[in-house]
Amino acid sequence: MHFSIQNILFLLVAVAGFGLFAWQARKIRANILVGRDRDMSGHVNERLWKTLLVAFGQQKMFKRLTPAFLHLIVYIGFIVINIEVIEIMVDGLFGTHRFLQFLGPLYSALTGTNEVLGALVVLAVVAFWWRRNVGVVRRFTGPELRAWPKLDANVILYVEVILMVALFTMNAADLKLHQLEGKALPGAFPISSLLTGLFPDNLTALAVLERVGWWAHIVGILCFLNYLPSSKHFHIIMAFPNVFYSRLVPQGQFSNVDSITHEVKAMMDPSYQVPAPATNPDGSAAAPTPFGAKDVDDLAWTNLLNAYSCTECGRCTSVCPANLTGKLLSPRKIIMDTRDRVEEKYNSPLIFHPSLYGPEAKHNPQEQLDKENHTLLRGYVTPEELWACTTCNACVEACPVNINPLESIIEMRRFLVLEESAAPNSLNVMFSNIENNGAPWAFSPSDRFNWADDLFVTEKTPVTA
Repeated sequence: MHFSIQNILFLLVAVAGFGLFAWQARKIRANILVGRDRDMSGHVNERLWKTLLVAFGQQKMFKRLTPAFLHLIVYIGFIVINIEVIEIMVDGLFGTHRFLQFLGPLYSALTGTNEVLGALVVLAVVAFWWRRNVGVVRRFTGPELRAWPKLDANVILYVEVILMVALFTMNAADLKLHQLEGKALPGAFPISSLLTGLFPDNLTALAVLERVGWWAHIVGILCFLNYLPSSKHFHIIMAFPNVFYSRLVPQGQFSNVDSITHEVKAMMDPSYQVPAPATNPDGSAAAPTPFGAKDVDDLAWTNLLNAYSCTECGRCTSVCPANLTGKLLSPRKIIMDTRDRVEEKYNSPLIFHPSLYGPEAKHNPQEQLDKENHTLLRGYVTPEELWACTTCNACVEACPVNINPLESIIEMRRFLVLEESAAPNSLNVMFSNIENNGAPWAFSPSDRFNWADDLFVTEKTPVTA
């Protein structure tokens, strides 16, 4: 091992990179936990199996073969190439060179596989770029994908190409440097060996290019790591916990509101004891929990986890019957709006209470008030979008990482109905019929079977010529 200023510099860069990512991850975890509590314990084996199939095995991706094949290349490349990142980290910290060469033939297989996968990743990224920017793929369009989301998707593709170019620069320069020195470079480099002709024959220049590629690759990875929390690409991390904590009940099963359930049971059974209302730590009565969700902290924490796991692929919207018939609803937009609202409410300094800034903080009180009154419902999502949903669960079935937009839609609908009495007129008519007639139809209970009597009379009436 040979220690140098370069090793100390690398240590500082690595600590800064991983430290900044840990800080961002902690902030996102805090944002997710502002949601309502939901018990997701138990069924560990079933959850692990689902995670293995859906998150690791990409099970749902293969419903569409072309993007599945391209995604599989990038996914496997990401996993295998990161083994080389471990080697780079060890070399950077301890001053070694190609630390894993002691693996012998296995190391040659590893480096050769890395090179082939790196080339395939570049080809897959070009195909992805073409599909997103030139090809006519309807799900890559929509008002929610304008501006930043579109730029973000392309930035990810550009960065992946840059990382692969840096990798090949490092390997090809190192390979040619060893060839000129009459030495054998450990490993196999089927792609870099084809690129050595593009590099100069100067030993000093090759040594510099090798270091430039080495630093560009590892610093690029650390920068990319810290870009993830602000990007849709964060799903490469969040997909695993999101699938693990996904619903295990049948998709058509809706949740009940506990307080309403207790009231109904008390009405049906006078002996039923309604649980005591919740209290604050000081013993005072806690504020009643609102029905449904008006803002992000009214949703369950699993719904907010969904928001941070969204890949923005649009598979949910592409199968939504409401969206396909021209209605405003886009399940992808609902999820993206949820994430944007969480970020706005808990990350923007304008959202925090003025007391956190001290008496000399400069802010516009009216702007502060507007931000506090800006909620998920109506601030981002309109009632028209919510009522367009047919609750068919097509979006839930289509999502490759088990996001459930329907849960958030139902919770916001509940708020509209139970807190604001803002249901559409057709539903209000149904509610009145249920209350007055015990059924959704505008018939008295005593007339409910008249249709059967009329049918019986019709069948018994002789047919005349």
